[in-house]
Amino acid sequence: MKRSDRVFDALHTLRNRYMLCQLASKATRKFHKPNTRIQETMNEVLERIASSERQSVLAEPENFAEAQRRAA
Repeated sequence: MKRSDRVFDALHTLRNRYMLCQLASKATRKFHKPNTRIQETMNEVLERIASSERQSVLAEPENFAEAQRRAA
């Protein structure tokens, strides 16, 4: 499966592209294991987002609001 397909699937869970990009980058950094390809970690993160419920992805709204303030 191509990464664009994974991104499209993840957009069904998290409709805001900006939020998806932020979440995927943070999760990729958190879940990445040394001596593995970062591309594989990113693919795994996108698959996890796509297979999750929207509410579980946004389970910590106060942390998300704080992250948005820092990014702005």
